[in-house]
Amino acid sequence: MTENNVMMQAFEWNLPDDGNYYQDLKEKAKDLKASGINALWLPPMFKATGTNDVGYGIYDLYDLGEFDQKGSIRTKYGTLEELRELIEELHKQEIKVYADVVLNHKGGADFTEEFLAVEVDENDRTQEVSESHNIEGWTGFNFPNRDGEYSEFEWNFNHFTAVDYDQAGDQSGIFKIVGENKDWSEGVSGEKGNFDYLMFADIDHDHPDVRQELFNWGEWFVDFLPIDGMRFDALKHIQDQFIRDFIDHIENKIERDFYFFGEYWKNDPDENNHYLYETKYHTDLFDVGLHFNLVEAAQNTNDFDLRKIFDNSLVQEHPHLAVTFVDNHDSQPGQSLESFVEPWFKKIAYGLILLRKDGYPCIFYGDYYGLAGENPIEGQKEIIDRLIQIRKDYAYGDQSDYMESEDLIAWVRHGNEEHPGSLAVLVSTGEAKTLTMNVGEDQAGKIYVELTGDNDQEIEIDEAGNGDFEVGPGTMTAWAEKLEN
Repeated sequence: MTENNVMMQAFEWNLPDDGNYYQDLKEKAKDLKASGINALWLPPMFKATGTNDVGYGIYDLYDLGEFDQKGSIRTKYGTLEELRELIEELHKQEIKVYADVVLNHKGGADFTEEFLAVEVDENDRTQEVSESHNIEGWTGFNFPNRDGEYSEFEWNFNHFTAVDYDQAGDQSGIFKIVGENKDWSEGVSGEKGNFDYLMFADIDHDHPDVRQELFNWGEWFVDFLPIDGMRFDALKHIQDQFIRDFIDHIENKIERDFYFFGEYWKNDPDENNHYLYETKYHTDLFDVGLHFNLVEAAQNTNDFDLRKIFDNSLVQEHPHLAVTFVDNHDSQPGQSLESFVEPWFKKIAYGLILLRKDGYPCIFYGDYYGLAGENPIEGQKEIIDRLIQIRKDYAYGDQSDYMESEDLIAWVRHGNEEHPGSLAVLVSTGEAKTLTMNVGEDQAGKIYVELTGDNDQEIEIDEAGNGDFEVGPGTMTAWAEKLEN
């Protein structure tokens, strides 16, 4: 990863279903590059259950807005041709493109099938709550309007582990498919006994034909589109060995630089460590632990000890494997994993992921441009842009931490040969504070100014390299040498 790169999650849950997304983003590309964004994580680009589907109800991985399926040729976001034009424009702006890949389940089946299944307890999937019996499930996928283009593989109930609906009995639940070599996958989260099942028709990653088809698809996909990486959805529900083998397969087939990262939504460092070990450290992960610390710090300010903001975080344990983020499409208000960092704390939160040494920061579209929906929330583009610019200009080199008190932490970045000079950052969740920090003897006599617009003081660095830096109540300040321009 090139030093000081910044990724953006380029979507939120409530984008309009008008098919204009790819064109809109194409028009934003030049401005995003100017803001300092180096990579975009795009929403799932495959045909889903309908154009009103954000993309996680995957129907056909081979249809990127090309075939008349599920009521339209386009996906929610546009057509294949528009997607190609977007990628071309992003690459012209030297912005990398990461595809959101959903390999856990399939939705919107073409027909039902009858098969043996047993209902399990929703809260403990290892416990059966019925005898095995015939049900009618939506497990047949033959993609009639694609007609074998790119792949002739057709899916049936043997290729799945479970469904959530019995058509014949008009009954919802979790129905585990019964048959030879049929069971929940190992190598998934132990939540709910075994968290293999998430939604729709759950893909059986132990089935040899499924493995081969998904390997074939991955090979086709990276050849079909010039993407630069993949973001894996729902990793805690997918067999870890399959993901490891899938990554190995793609890496052996591709000759360009390619980046893998994924969502393992679990605030448990032991489980994250185990997952990284089992996948041979071949995929970075989102830092869910840090996200929850940010949420708690914003909600329980008086009781939260800022010195513990990185406790149990991935960026503390595995700094080179952590994708740090503040919020995403799942954590935004109204969504399944709602855990939203309160707006007043966003500047601090983005400072913590953008101005420190470790982690690959991911900016959320909803924090940047704002959230639509029933209760819209204004974006904070101006301050995020400013923090990205500070990162690009000043956040280099070694880092000295000042973990002062429950409501005051700070750090100094000491620069490097290409970016000499230091950056002093302070965070206060309490009252206004002043903290003496050392920015290096080489900075003696220089005048430091505040870069985020929060403080108009000028601070002179003494002969030992110390400065008395200020931070207002409930905010973050960033200080560096005053330049003539």
